[in-house]
Amino acid sequence: MARHRALVSVSNKQGLEEFARGLVALDWEIVSTGGTARSLEEAGIPVTPVFEVTGFPEILEGRVKTLHPKIHGGILARRETAHLEQLNAHQILPIDLVVVNLYPFQETIARSGVTREEAIENIDIGGPSMVRGAAKNFQYVTVVVNPNRYGAVLDSLRLRGEVPLTLRMELAAEAFAHTAEYDQYITTYLQEQLAIEAGLEQQGDKDLAAKGAALADSSFPEQFVLAGEKVQDLRYGENPHQRAAFYRTLGFTGGLGQARQLHGKELSFNNLVDLQAAWGLVKEFNQPAAVIVKHTNPCGTAERETLLEAYQKALEADPVSAFGGIVALNRPVDEATASALSEIFLEVIVAPYFEPEALSVLQTKKNVRLIAVDPSTQPVSLEIKTVEGGFLVQEVDQVTLKPEELQVVTKREPTPEEWEELKFAWKVVKHIKSNAIVVTRDKQTLGVGAGQMNRVGSARIALEQAGEKARGSVMGSDAFFPFRDTVDEAARAGVTAIIQPGGSVRDEESIQAANAYGITMVFTGIRHFKH
Repeated sequence: MARHRALVSVSNKQGLEEFARGLVALDWEIVSTGGTARSLEEAGIPVTPVFEVTGFPEILEGRVKTLHPKIHGGILARRETAHLEQLNAHQILPIDLVVVNLYPFQETIARSGVTREEAIENIDIGGPSMVRGAAKNFQYVTVVVNPNRYGAVLDSLRLRGEVPLTLRMELAAEAFAHTAEYDQYITTYLQEQLAIEAGLEQQGDKDLAAKGAALADSSFPEQFVLAGEKVQDLRYGENPHQRAAFYRTLGFTGGLGQARQLHGKELSFNNLVDLQAAWGLVKEFNQPAAVIVKHTNPCGTAERETLLEAYQKALEADPVSAFGGIVALNRPVDEATASALSEIFLEVIVAPYFEPEALSVLQTKKNVRLIAVDPSTQPVSLEIKTVEGGFLVQEVDQVTLKPEELQVVTKREPTPEEWEELKFAWKVVKHIKSNAIVVTRDKQTLGVGAGQMNRVGSARIALEQAGEKARGSVMGSDAFFPFRDTVDEAARAGVTAIIQPGGSVRDEESIQAANAYGITMVFTGIRHFKH
């Protein structure tokens, strides 16, 4: 009889044959299930089917295979007299090594057209039970969930005859992370299914608020589980003395977590934060658009007929701040745009695609990071912010303007050109830190006031930056005007139209001021605070 027993049941068979041969050469018995046992037998590797150990066949179409005391007793027993006496009494042999990775639930739900029944049948039960049991008993049992660990385990067995405690503990921690990740995929999937059910139940219901409440209820469970997979360690966080890493959210496909870096140095913590700000804004536009971000605020934004023109106008908006900035583009980058981009120092350029000629131009700049992101990926529904001892979860601000809900509150109606410009300004101001004011003309930002402690202060910054170009421009504000002073400042600078949420107890004062100056003002009824 072999000196040791290993239980092997894996969906990912990478490196399995070599590992199993190594165990057999060291006089280990391999117990296995279903497809894993067949793979080993076909490779000519001795294997004991699990039903020979349990004395019980697989039942319920394979749903029950390893859930048996002769398996879990062998895994969970402490190697001391009382437990060993019980194993002997029940004719149970100890299991010293558990090699398990789980049913491919993530891969299953990622397939196009997968049914709920298929997804559910790929929820592993016996696998996580064995993994968790072995990980709990790491003092005596080695658990391996990652094929990349096979070599280290074999090397230890060959050199020492055992796996050292420190490695067993490390592998146990990895195993619990594996099952936690797996459970997160399942949790996310079922919550999405609940949201779908809530939406279906509300179909035909004209009360959209009720539908929204149903969907929201399914998105905020009593226990919120968040799991991520490390993309990379970062050189440091916001400052050199802070450690940091980048994780992609499990269960979410696309976005920056799935972005491809085509060139340049590794991304930094601040790069990634700014990248999200830039990419989030540029996706708002249907026409070719460019956004330049510094410290999470757009210092230049423009929309034009071509991508090159959009970038040139975004740069023209604030060329001083653009130096060392992050540029986001919503169209594939062509050679002409690449040539313009290469003329100044930029930290990062992000776009859906870079044409080969554009890559050739930009790759001559050694340090600039080139990032390709699929713009058609699923929308993010929730965002998370941490506080000391906890975190906050909210829906992403994805509300859009509905023309029928816009209210012209002044005597003068906007001209067709002003209407288009007001909509542009509103898209931009949504992405500026509160208190936020933006001044735009011809679908180009002229001045941005961000993050000030009072609204009129933001307005003065934006108008000062716009200078003489402010004459004939429009102003956007992310929240209402608490006083008429912002309207007064706008009028002195030559602003002709304002878009803001409304809702202040002093709205009438602002309206009267706008009427006195001949400014048209539109209320959206929507606030876009961004903290």
